[in-house]
Amino acid sequence: MTSGGAGTATVKTWLPHLLMGAGILYFLVPLLWVVIAATKSQPDLLDSPALWFAEFNLVANIEQLFSEDGGVYGGWLVNTALYAGLSALGATALAAAAGYGLARFSFMGKRLFETALLGMIMVPATALVLPTYLILSELDLVNTMWAIVLPSLLSPFGAYLVRVYVDESVPVELIDAARMDRAGELRIFWQIVLPMMRPALVTVFLFTLVATWNNYFLPLVMLSDADLYPLTVGLTTWFNTAQQDAGNRMLFNLVVTGSLLAIVPLIVAFVLLQRFWRSGAAAGAVK
Repeated sequence: MTSGGAGTATVKTWLPHLLMGAGILYFLVPLLWVVIAATKSQPDLLDSPALWFAEFNLVANIEQLFSEDGGVYGGWLVNTALYAGLSALGATALAAAAGYGLARFSFMGKRLFETALLGMIMVPATALVLPTYLILSELDLVNTMWAIVLPSLLSPFGAYLVRVYVDESVPVELIDAARMDRAGELRIFWQIVLPMMRPALVTVFLFTLVATWNNYFLPLVMLSDADLYPLTVGLTTWFNTAQQDAGNRMLFNLVVTGSLLAIVPLIVAFVLLQRFWRSGAAAGAVK
């Protein structure tokens, strides 16, 4: 009886680890392939085993990447960073204000607004691209950077996340004490609430940054000028050109190398900002 119980406990212990290992492997294999493929020339990329190295050609690939088509990749990289950075900053600011307002103020229609906010979270972003295009077309903003930035500023998920975080982590008594000390609402928000919301704001910032950085459909619809393309649309254009040329033009290796370099800024952002998550978790543990 004891032996059977021990066997069941062992299975229960190892099964989650096995599933977690399978999930990690599922996500790591594509990344491993990109890293290996970026070190290959185009002939080696097409002829050598997918998950094994050939002649190391990464440096030459990077040099060719930034010189191809007059160095357009560098422009795509700057465009992507600009779109993602502005969108993430703007969406974080709006989510902070909206979430705090919903959590700590009472006003007419608040419950309706919260219900609508939850409903907006369920709407796929791609479903809004066409009406957004029609609106921006009327404003003559299509084929400009604002056609990417403005739609990305609205983050219903971010606003709801901040609202929940403020409800749980920002004491009402602290705000009431500041009001009794004759602090204005703007000062309370800026000097007291914002520092306490830092983990939630970093989460919203990173979510928006990654979503805008990886966004493909919105810039595909909004932009027709190749000089305004982000990396997603630009690399896809190169890939389609290489397919049409039946691989005669050396672009497949550049697409893979460009994809690898496109990941690096996101990894850097996560590494630099993770300390705010740790500090937020520590503060929650103290409470």
